[in-house]
Parts: sequence; structure tokens; C-alpha cells
Amino acid sequence: MRIAVTGASGFCGGQVARAAAAGGASVVCVGRRPGPVGEHRFWDAARGEPDLAGADFVVHCAAAVGDPAPGSRAEAAMRAVNVDGTARLLRAAAGRPVVWVSSASVYDPRRGRERVTEDHPRAGQLNAYGRTKAAGEALALAGGAVVLRPRAVYGPGDTQLLPRLLSRVRAGTLLLPGPDVPLSLTAVENLAEACLAAPGWPPGAYNVADAAPYGRDAAIAAVLRAHGVRARIRHLPLPVAGAAARAAQSLARLTGSEPALSPYAVDQLAHPVVLDVTRARSRGWTPRRTLADHLRELRG
Repeated sequence: MRIAVTGASGFCGGQVARAAAAGGASVVCVGRRPGPVGEHRFWDAARGEPDLAGADFVVHCAAAVGDPAPGSRAEAAMRAVNVDGTARLLRAAAGRPVVWVSSASVYDPRRGRERVTEDHPRAGQLNAYGRTKAAGEALALAGGAVVLRPRAVYGPGDTQLLPRLLSRVRAGTLLLPGPDVPLSLTAVENLAEACLAAPGWPPGAYNVADAAPYGRDAAIAAVLRAHGVRARIRHLPLPVAGAAARAAQSLARLTGSEPALSPYAVDQLAHPVVLDVTRARSRGWTPRRTLADHLRELRG
């Protein structure tokens, strides 16, 4: 089996490439930089079409991530990768099976998310990342791809989720918006296993997350301990957190930079978001990895 993995030099794509190679597949890493294993073929997802010759199927992990200010150049660059790049990838795939890694950020935050199925509305996204991932996955779904929707992916090599969290600790205190809530997280190993199994699934969307949600405060406290960070978790009233996020976003619009705090970031931490993974489980996928596994290995 010959598998093309886009974005294989990144966090998620690298894990998919390594898992595929460990399973005996021949891996083609498609992106601007070489991946951890296999052959490298250069592709800038913001322009041009990738060379997918010889690949039996494609796992598309390449994406622009972040929380840019609305209307900024960074938002336009994100669209060039997440939407326009998807259209070019689908043309290059030319009928090959495509697994397109999306995000739970596509789900409408204005509706209750205590149990989110794949039929939850996809509208009202709070930032450019959510909007461009929703637009990109719409193209992928129309093209017959399998679309995976993980939430808050963590694991070895993470450069976004946990590092950002740790950077918020100030003077031994971590402020979190609102009271404790249940949240789905996705181990990168669970996502990689789903990516490699998904070519055999019917086209459509599938949530991908760890087997059970986590209590926000307990999970974050465990992460802090595992990193040797001594900090007390304090709850910031939600109206105060929302006002601070709106002010930071307004400032970011003026400077063109990424806001230090955004309504999206507040939303992701302040409201219950639990993904229902029944559909993926029905295809034989089982999320075996947990946050405790990751933190245990982190501590050595």
C-alpha cells in the first residue's frame, strides 16, 4: 500500500506518516518540508497541485492553523491553504480515496454541544480557522472524501494546544473562563489510527475523539503537574472573559496580529463540547489512547 500524507512535517501528519510506515506501508510525504519517513514530494498547499502519482490513497493533514484577526492577511492566507488548497488537492487526487482531516471547530457554537453528532449544524464559526475548515470540508464531502473531525488534538510533538495552555500561566495562576465543563480531547495516536482505517469507510463525516470526555479543570491540572508547573486554577467570570476577548480582538484588527485572547478561545474552554464517536466506532475504530497515557509517558 502506498499512502500519500500531506502536511507530514507537522504534528498530525507526522504521526500519520510514522504510523503508516510502522504498519508496513510505503509513505509519500507531500509538503514544503520532508516528513519523518518515506519519500518527500514538495507541495505548497497555498498554490499549485500536489504530485500524488502512484499513491493508493491520500490523507490530507496539511492546514493553516491559528486564530488570526478577522480581515487580516493571515486570514486570507489561511483560506488559500484550507479552502483553495483543498480544491487543488481533490483535482490532483483524480478519484483516489481521500481522507480529509477537519476539526470540531466547524460545529455551530450557538447550539448546545453536550453531545455533538455529525449532523450538528455547521455555521456561526467564531474564527477564520473554523470558517475555512468548514468551507474546505464542504468541498471534500462533495468530492466523496471521508472527513474526520477531531477536537483539541494533543500528544508528542504538539506545538499548539498544550504549549498555548502552559503559556497562559501567570504568577502561579491560570485563569479559566467560567466553571468546570466536560470536554472532548483527541489523542494524536487515536486520530492517526482513524486516518489509516478511514479509506475503507463510506464517504462522509466522522467525529474522532478519545473514548470519554474529560473534566476541564482536572485535565488541565494534570497537564500542569506533568510539566512540572505549579499553578492554581482560578475561574474568571464568563462575562469578564468575553469582554476581554472582544477587546483583544478589536486591538488585533488594528495591528493585524493574532489576538492574545479571542472569543473562539473563550468558547472552546467555557462551554461543554462532547463529541459522539458512535459513527466511527461502528466502522471498527476504537480510541485506545488517553490523556493519562500521554502524561505518564511525558513524566518518564
